[in-house]
Amino acid sequence: MSDLENEYQVQIQPNEDEVLALPENVVIIPIMNSPIFPGMIAPIILTEDKFTPELDQNLLKTGYVALNLVKSDLKDEEGQMIPEEMIDLDNREISKGDIYKVGVLCKVVKKIKLPDGSVNVLVHGVKRYRASDIYSEAPLLQAKFEVFDDILEADEELDAYTRSVINQVKKLSEINPYFNEEMRLAMLNSPSPGALADLVAFAISLDIPEAQDFLETLVVKKRFAKLLIYLKREKDVADIQKKISDEVNDKVNKYQREYFLREQLKVIRSELGMDEDEKSRDMKVMRDKLEQSGMSEDALKAAREELERLEVIPDSSPEYNVARTYLNWMLDLPWGNSTEDKVDIEKSKKLLEKDHYGLEKAKERILEFLAVRKLKPQYDGTILCLAGPPGVGKTSLGRSIAESLGRKFYRFSLGGMRDEAEIKGHRRTYVGAMPGRIIQALKRVEVNNPVIMLDEIDKLGNSYQGDPASALLEVLDPEQNSSFIDNYLDIPFDLSKVLFVATANYINDIPEPLLDRMEVIELSGYTIEEKVSIATKWVIPKQLKKHGLEKDDFTLSVQVIKKLISDYAREPGVRVMEQTIAKLCRKAALEKVSSKRKKKFTPKVTDLEKLLGSPRYSSELAQKNMKPGIVTGLAWTAYGGEILFIETLPLKGKGGFKLTGQLGDVMNESANIAYSYIKQLLQGEIDAKKARPVHDDGESEDYLSNHEIHLHLPAGATPKDGPSAGITMALALYSLATNKKVKSGIAMTGELSLTGKVLPVGGIKEKVLAAKRAGIKTVILPKQNENDLKEVPERHRKGLKFYPVEHFDEVLKIAISR
Repeated sequence: MSDLENEYQVQIQPNEDEVLALPENVVIIPIMNSPIFPGMIAPIILTEDKFTPELDQNLLKTGYVALNLVKSDLKDEEGQMIPEEMIDLDNREISKGDIYKVGVLCKVVKKIKLPDGSVNVLVHGVKRYRASDIYSEAPLLQAKFEVFDDILEADEELDAYTRSVINQVKKLSEINPYFNEEMRLAMLNSPSPGALADLVAFAISLDIPEAQDFLETLVVKKRFAKLLIYLKREKDVADIQKKISDEVNDKVNKYQREYFLREQLKVIRSELGMDEDEKSRDMKVMRDKLEQSGMSEDALKAAREELERLEVIPDSSPEYNVARTYLNWMLDLPWGNSTEDKVDIEKSKKLLEKDHYGLEKAKERILEFLAVRKLKPQYDGTILCLAGPPGVGKTSLGRSIAESLGRKFYRFSLGGMRDEAEIKGHRRTYVGAMPGRIIQALKRVEVNNPVIMLDEIDKLGNSYQGDPASALLEVLDPEQNSSFIDNYLDIPFDLSKVLFVATANYINDIPEPLLDRMEVIELSGYTIEEKVSIATKWVIPKQLKKHGLEKDDFTLSVQVIKKLISDYAREPGVRVMEQTIAKLCRKAALEKVSSKRKKKFTPKVTDLEKLLGSPRYSSELAQKNMKPGIVTGLAWTAYGGEILFIETLPLKGKGGFKLTGQLGDVMNESANIAYSYIKQLLQGEIDAKKARPVHDDGESEDYLSNHEIHLHLPAGATPKDGPSAGITMALALYSLATNKKVKSGIAMTGELSLTGKVLPVGGIKEKVLAAKRAGIKTVILPKQNENDLKEVPERHRKGLKFYPVEHFDEVLKIAISR
């Protein structure tokens, strides 16, 4: 706040004549803009509503009016702060609490009524004053008052302040047109230092609190000190404004200068008969490429229109680059370029056998596909989808298809893609727009009939930006993709010559309309024997070459490879196995470099734990004590087949049934069906007095009715679902209730109905392979799945005994120890 209160006792009192010339009270007019300081003449516009007859009479009577600033912290009816720019004095009644008490007393010089009814009152600022008593608010804001003069201490410091202010204003006059020569002359002719300070303050834009603080400062030196701060800020703002203005002008002048120079250059070249300019040459080259591009009629028409538009757009225009980029995309696409299919079935068969071990069904289907292509090159067949666990060779199979056809191969991943513009492109109205991934792929391979692999199609995302799976429907439909329209190109492009091959780990995650457009070829996981062959023929030679080793430096026996697979790489694919062998190769490389004498790296089975760490897997069957209530089941996952153990435990209670292990809805229902069926089966045995369950206490009882049963599927962090564990859960409940163990080395799969029928399930081949890997000897499966065993090669079935069953009674006879 100002030092006004401290200065009352030292103020310079006006003389007797001046006091008598002033009225005893005065009308206050609230204002929002910069105040009119003493010694200045300025107009005040009052609307017709504000210039009342009472105000007119008072002005005639006294000849004076007071101007007070309205406070900047006014609040509305709800108590919210009102911004300064939102305060409307014409439509708001101002009370005495809304204004500052210190203002400027002005003499009315003239008043002029304007055509719109408002009144222009010309006033002359006389003195600073304070409203000591505001005694009336309506119809006029009236107050008694006291006036003050400037406190002036003439010395060298005041002179220095005065010169500093004049110098600052002089600097401002160079960049701010408001501080012109007239302003400088007015300053030089100011009657007093105080009047000089007020004049400069009036010329700069101060907000309401700053203006009020300046108004209340009576000591002229302090007023100059504040004024210098305001002037410094004003100069900084003016410098920034000038810098921005200069930058804009420089750019505009640069563009104008370049435009004029280009036009002059065109005229000079034309007069001298010289070659055309660079832009004209580019246009000619683009026009020649356009005519030779082999575009369709629609595309050719759109490209010509864009080229004509490009010719009239100035090079400096942003639109020029947009149009030029679009034309470049159009010209770079392979509208008529294609590779000739060279299908040799015998060569393709050898290629598939060379690069992939096993996978007979997938190879056979690929050879069938190639045979049809040889007989009818224009065949528009279905899209292939290779589905199977990670690491079984889906991507390499797609590459082999391209090699067999003699076509170029391009792969991109769909995993996590959530924006349909990734497939269909962005519209050209967006900044940085570009075509979708399909068109980009065609530009890179430079032919219109490549093999494009859509990897991880089951992992497409979905968001507010659109559904990429829906965008792929047009791409993968042979009936529609001959006229595929990318949003960026906005013209049809023929994709019917492109061979699309998709890959997926779990086909249930693929939307049904998309899955319907593809022919699924399922790739099963590898057995231990197949992995051993793959490791010996492909993986080890590849890793030796990759790590700079020779055959004499590294070798793994079959026993070591089998142990490595069973303890460290039991997954259906071979990727982890390859990583593990690579780790051993790095150990061999270190030993070769570190050792002075040449020694072959030949680890034994017992060395693996030292080299690779603790085993990731162990033999589940060896760990499990197959006591009553524990049964081995077979499951199918996105990563291949697995074995799982179903555990049951009796608790004190009456007939409760608790399920744990992250079971899905279908598996929960299957468990409840198994519980109901076994409970009914045991009650029937008791009623018929057959095979009564005997427990440690020697008493017969309805076991499930007298105990609460807890059924759990281990690996609780892994979600599980599906009906294929129905007979396994039922057998576990029966084994617990009858206190009879299940035979060791036996595993099963099958859905159980409420009447005890064993219904078919899927993934038989993967489950058989899982049983083989885990050392299972006997497999129980539904009778209706017996034909599925034919898909399992004989070498994989060797050593396994299969029992196809139709009813749960058969499961009991095979699995329960008597």
